[in-house]
Amino acid sequence: MSADADAIVGLYERHADAWVGARLREGRRLYERGWLESFCSLVAVGRSVLDMGCGAGAPIANYLVERGYRVMGVDSSPAMIAMFQARLPGQEAMVADMRRLSLERDFHGLLAWDSFFHLSPDNQTRMFPIFRAHAAPRAALMFTSGPARGEIIGRLEGEPLYHASLDPAEYRHLLDSQGFDVVANVAEDQSCGGRTVWLAQLR
Repeated sequence: MSADADAIVGLYERHADAWVGARLREGRRLYERGWLESFCSLVAVGRSVLDMGCGAGAPIANYLVERGYRVMGVDSSPAMIAMFQARLPGQEAMVADMRRLSLERDFHGLLAWDSFFHLSPDNQTRMFPIFRAHAAPRAALMFTSGPARGEIIGRLEGEPLYHASLDPAEYRHLLDSQGFDVVANVAEDQSCGGRTVWLAQLR
C-alpha cells in the first residue's frame, strides 16, 4: 500500500475544498473538545503549539488560538496552508512535509491530529525523534492512530485514502524511548468519532 501512502499529499491538495467543507460541518459540534481540553491542561496559555498536518486551521488551530495559544501550522498541501493563513492571519504557517520537518526550534505543544495516521508504519516510527526535536521541556504531544497494527483504505471524494497504525505497545515504546510519558490513551473513543487518541508529555 506504499503507493496509496505516497498519494496522500496530492489527494488532499485536489480535494481541499471538499475536505474543508466536511470538516467544518463536523467541527460545529467539536467532538475533539474533551481531548483538546486535556491537551491544553498541559500547556500554559500563551505558549506555542506546532500543529502538524494542520489542514485549513479549523476547527483545531482556531480553537487553540481562541484559547490564547500561538499556533504554527504545517501541512504538505499548499491549498490547505493558504486557507489556514486566510483564516488565522496572525499565526505562522508553512508548507512542509512532517516526515522531514526540521524547524530548529521547539514548542510547548505538538499536535498530529488526523494526520499522523496517514503515514506508513515505517514513517510513523521515524516521526518520534522529530517530535522530540521540536519539544520544549515538559511539552505535550497528542496524535491519533488506529487501535491495532495494520493498514486500511478509506475514501475521500471517491479516491483511496490511506491509514496505518502500529501496535499500541510499539507506540508506548517509541514514546518512552524519546522521553515521553503517556498521560492518556483511549482506543476507538466513541465520544470522539471513534478515534484512537494518544496524549503524552515530555519528562
